[in-house]
Amino acid sequence: MSDVIDAGAPVVSRTEIEIAASPEVVWEVLIGFDRWPNWNPEVKSMSVQEPVVVGSTFRWKAGPGTVTSTIQRLEPHRLIAWSGRTMGIRAVDVFHLDAHDGATLVRQEESWNGLVVRVFRKRLQRTLDRSLENGLRSLKAAAEQQRA
Repeated sequence: MSDVIDAGAPVVSRTEIEIAASPEVVWEVLIGFDRWPNWNPEVKSMSVQEPVVVGSTFRWKAGPGTVTSTIQRLEPHRLIAWSGRTMGIRAVDVFHLDAHDGATLVRQEESWNGLVVRVFRKRLQRTLDRSLENGLRSLKAAAEQQRA
Protein backbone atom coordinates (compact mmCIF):
# COMPACT_ATOMS: atom_id res chain seq x y z
CA MET A 1 0.00 0.00 0.00
CA SER A 2 2.83 2.40 0.78
CA ASP A 3 6.54 2.83 0.61
CA VAL A 4 6.52 4.86 3.85
CA ILE A 5 6.01 2.27 6.60
CA ASP A 6 8.70 -0.24 7.54
CA ALA A 7 7.20 -3.33 5.87
CA GLY A 8 9.94 -5.49 7.45
CA ALA A 9 9.16 -4.36 11.01
CA PRO A 10 8.17 -7.05 13.55
CA VAL A 11 4.71 -5.47 13.94
CA VAL A 12 2.76 -4.17 10.93
CA SER A 13 -0.96 -3.56 10.76
CA ARG A 14 -3.28 -2.44 7.97
CA THR A 15 -7.00 -1.71 8.01
CA GLU A 16 -9.56 0.33 6.14
CA ILE A 17 -13.04 1.78 6.56
CA GLU A 18 -15.56 3.57 4.38
CA ILE A 19 -16.77 6.89 5.78
CA ALA A 20 -19.96 8.58 4.57
CA ALA A 21 -18.27 11.97 4.20
CA SER A 22 -16.10 13.67 1.60
CA PRO A 23 -12.30 13.39 1.72
CA GLU A 24 -12.23 17.10 2.66
CA VAL A 25 -14.37 16.51 5.76
CA VAL A 26 -12.39 13.41 6.79
CA TRP A 27 -9.15 15.34 6.25
CA GLU A 28 -10.26 18.23 8.47
CA VAL A 29 -11.07 15.81 11.31
CA LEU A 30 -7.83 13.88 10.81
CA ILE A 31 -5.48 16.88 10.76
CA GLY A 32 -7.30 18.68 13.58
CA PHE A 33 -4.75 17.14 15.94
CA ASP A 34 -5.67 19.34 18.90
CA ARG A 35 -9.24 17.93 18.73
CA TRP A 36 -8.22 14.24 18.71
CA PRO A 37 -8.95 13.75 22.44
CA ASN A 38 -12.55 14.90 21.73
CA TRP A 39 -13.30 12.10 19.25
CA ASN A 40 -10.69 9.38 19.83
CA PRO A 41 -11.01 7.80 23.30
CA GLU A 42 -7.51 6.30 23.02
CA VAL A 43 -5.89 9.77 22.84
CA LYS A 44 -5.66 11.36 26.29
CA SER A 45 -3.82 14.58 25.38
CA MET A 46 -2.33 16.33 22.36
CA SER A 47 -0.09 19.31 21.65
CA VAL A 48 0.74 20.25 18.09
CA GLN A 49 3.17 22.61 16.38
CA GLU A 50 1.22 24.76 13.91
CA PRO A 51 0.93 24.91 10.97
CA VAL A 52 0.50 21.26 9.97
CA VAL A 53 3.24 20.86 7.33
CA VAL A 54 5.98 18.33 6.60
CA GLY A 55 8.37 18.55 9.53
CA SER A 56 5.71 19.67 12.06
CA THR A 57 5.82 17.82 15.35
CA PHE A 58 3.11 16.83 17.78
CA ARG A 59 3.18 15.17 21.20
CA TRP A 60 0.33 12.99 22.29
CA LYS A 61 -0.53 10.55 25.01
CA ALA A 62 -2.12 7.29 23.99
CA GLY A 63 -1.83 4.25 26.21
CA PRO A 64 0.96 4.27 28.76
CA GLY A 65 3.40 6.47 26.85
CA THR A 66 3.72 9.92 25.33
CA VAL A 67 4.55 9.81 21.64
CA THR A 68 6.54 12.50 19.84
CA SER A 69 5.66 12.39 16.14
CA THR A 70 6.91 14.24 13.06
CA ILE A 71 4.92 14.61 9.85
CA GLN A 72 6.87 12.99 7.00
CA ARG A 73 4.45 13.28 4.05
CA LEU A 74 1.44 15.45 3.44
CA GLU A 75 -0.82 15.44 0.38
CA PRO A 76 -3.93 17.42 1.38
CA HIS A 77 -7.18 15.42 1.28
CA ARG A 78 -5.22 12.33 0.12
CA LEU A 79 -2.36 11.23 2.41
CA ILE A 80 -0.68 12.00 5.69
CA ALA A 81 2.23 10.08 7.19
CA TRP A 82 4.20 10.57 10.36
CA SER A 83 6.87 8.81 12.36
CA GLY A 84 7.12 8.76 16.11
CA ARG A 85 8.90 7.30 19.11
CA THR A 86 7.83 6.19 22.54
CA MET A 87 9.22 3.74 25.11
CA GLY A 88 11.73 2.21 22.67
CA ILE A 89 9.20 1.82 19.85
CA ARG A 90 9.76 3.47 16.47
CA ALA A 91 6.41 3.84 14.70
CA VAL A 92 5.40 4.97 11.22
CA ASP A 93 1.72 5.69 10.58
CA VAL A 94 0.10 6.41 7.20
CA PHE A 95 -3.46 7.40 6.27
CA HIS A 96 -4.66 7.23 2.65
CA LEU A 97 -7.95 8.92 1.73
CA ASP A 98 -9.70 8.05 -1.54
CA ALA A 99 -13.05 9.36 -2.79
CA HIS A 100 -15.26 6.31 -3.26
CA ASP A 101 -18.89 6.43 -4.48
CA GLY A 102 -19.74 9.68 -2.66
CA ALA A 103 -17.87 8.60 0.45
CA THR A 104 -14.23 8.25 1.49
CA LEU A 105 -12.26 5.03 1.74
CA VAL A 106 -9.67 5.51 4.49
CA ARG A 107 -6.80 3.04 4.56
CA GLN A 108 -4.41 3.11 7.49
CA GLU A 109 -1.17 1.25 7.92
CA GLU A 110 1.35 1.38 10.72
CA SER A 111 4.65 -0.31 11.55
CA TRP A 112 6.39 -0.68 14.90
CA ASN A 113 10.06 -1.50 15.29
CA GLY A 114 12.60 -1.65 18.12
CA LEU A 115 13.89 -4.09 20.72
CA VAL A 116 10.76 -4.00 22.87
CA VAL A 117 8.66 -4.76 19.76
CA ARG A 118 10.79 -7.76 18.86
CA VAL A 119 10.56 -9.12 22.42
CA PHE A 120 6.77 -8.60 22.77
CA ARG A 121 5.83 -8.98 19.10
CA LYS A 122 2.64 -11.05 19.47
CA ARG A 123 1.19 -8.93 22.25
CA LEU A 124 2.06 -5.66 20.53
CA GLN A 125 0.63 -6.92 17.22
CA ARG A 126 -2.75 -7.44 18.92
CA THR A 127 -2.47 -4.01 20.55
CA LEU A 128 -1.73 -2.27 17.25
CA ASP A 129 -4.45 -4.15 15.33
CA ARG A 130 -7.05 -3.19 17.95
CA SER A 131 -5.81 0.40 18.09
CA LEU A 132 -6.09 0.92 14.32
CA GLU A 133 -9.57 -0.59 14.14
CA ASN A 134 -10.83 1.46 17.11
CA GLY A 135 -9.21 4.63 15.79
CA LEU A 136 -10.79 4.30 12.34
CA ARG A 137 -14.22 3.63 13.87
CA SER A 138 -13.82 6.79 15.96
CA LEU A 139 -12.67 8.78 12.91
CA LYS A 140 -15.70 7.53 10.98
CA ALA A 141 -18.10 8.62 13.74
CA ALA A 142 -16.49 12.06 14.07
CA ALA A 143 -16.36 12.72 10.31
CA GLU A 144 -19.93 11.56 9.72
CA GLN A 145 -21.14 13.70 12.62
CA GLN A 146 -19.25 16.74 11.29
CA ARG A 147 -20.67 16.16 7.81
CA ALA A 148 -24.20 16.18 9.26
